[in-house]
Amino acid sequence: MGFFDKIKQGLAKTRDKLGGFVENVLSSFREVDEDLLEELEEALILSDVGVDTAAETIERLRADVKSGRLREVDEVKNRLAEILAEIVTDGGNYSSSGKTLGLKLDTKPSIILVVGVNGVGKTTTIGKLAYLLKQEGKKVLLAAGDTFRAAAADQLEIWAGRAGVDLVRHEEGSDPASVVFDAISAAKARGCDVIICDTAGRLHNKTNLMRELEKISRVIDRELPGADRENLLVLDSTTGQNAMMQAKSFSETAGITGIALTKLDGTAKGGIVLAICRELKVPVRFVCVGEGIDDLLPFDADSFVRALF
Repeated sequence: MGFFDKIKQGLAKTRDKLGGFVENVLSSFREVDEDLLEELEEALILSDVGVDTAAETIERLRADVKSGRLREVDEVKNRLAEILAEIVTDGGNYSSSGKTLGLKLDTKPSIILVVGVNGVGKTTTIGKLAYLLKQEGKKVLLAAGDTFRAAAADQLEIWAGRAGVDLVRHEEGSDPASVVFDAISAAKARGCDVIICDTAGRLHNKTNLMRELEKISRVIDRELPGADRENLLVLDSTTGQNAMMQAKSFSETAGITGIALTKLDGTAKGGIVLAICRELKVPVRFVCVGEGIDDLLPFDADSFVRALF
């Protein structure tokens, strides 16, 4: 099954919600007027695209109506899809040559720090990402840097086995930076291409989170000077606007370079992708549309919006 088919299947609940709202609005009007635009804006807000994103979208439609470029109700849906695709693309979601799966991983080794609160699917995302990278011919090493959560390393070890990659872990309660140090040493010795580091999923204390990430960063800078590094934030799609709040908090503390959205197949709140792209200008790199190891997909803006409609 190709990307479009998988993303279309995974977005079924969101498409039923957003597409249903839009179709209901458009079927109720015979001409494009202010009433139609207002109801369409409400439909977008109810679909979790965010108030600001909905307002911008409708304002652009309104400008098209005033200029005479948009006259018929039948034309509205196509123009709406175009605008939403532009919003997603403006967030940095585009294919970039020279990047692996949209990530800059040219040095050997490169490193990916994965952050996110507990329960969003961070560990499973790491396992699936390791599998994706291995399918591209990369030699991957996982670092079990979440040493505070009981059984976190055990869970990551299971996924390392599924993906067929190596894992470096310490005892529970160990210093996460020391895990990263040993992982870097192991990656150098084993000729690994990419290190993927799990981190503690705590958000309630930003000061501790910042200090922990800063310590890990100092180790990376010292041991891998000039290495390519990505900071990937994992968000649970089912939490809707709460995911946006998490994204803002982590953006302030962790210098996020990309986002992975999990559980997209289990929610009607996939419209949150649009809000994240517009408000944070941080690209969505991956979406997860199932529980299988191959259900983490590199994000494609055009296919995503097409699948919505």
